Amino acid sequence: MKIEHVAMYVNDLEKTKKFFISYLNAKSNNGYHNKNTNFKSYFLTFEDGARLEIMNKPNMDDIDKTLARTGFVHIAFSVGSKEKVDELTQQLKQDGYEVISGPRTTGDGYYESCIIGIEGNQIEITV
Repeated sequence: MKIEHVAMYVNDLEKTKKFFISYLNAKSNNGYHNKNTNFKSYFLTFEDGARLEIMNKPNMDDIDKTLARTGFVHIAFSVGSKEKVDELTQQLKQDGYEVISGPRTTGDGYYESCIIGIEGNQIEITV
């Protein structure tokens, strides 16, 4: 068994798609639009085949995305090396994203950094 994809609602579908393509090498499909409900989505596929569906629909509530809450909290991307973790973290910081930890080796042995990425979502960058 495997996870087929993970999905997240976003406010700005195009900006979110651009974020994942620009920083994490995602490839996007052409998108889907249900004209009856105005639901829109893209499937983003990453180098290893993992997929993220980003979605938008009218009248969504924007909740406070605190990091200490129940439910899905972050998404982690392996970039292959410590140097790439460092480089991507620095690039995201230069581009105005908040680095909330790292790069560092955690107590359980991961080399990682965590940023607050697109629309306040936490993204972990790891080897």
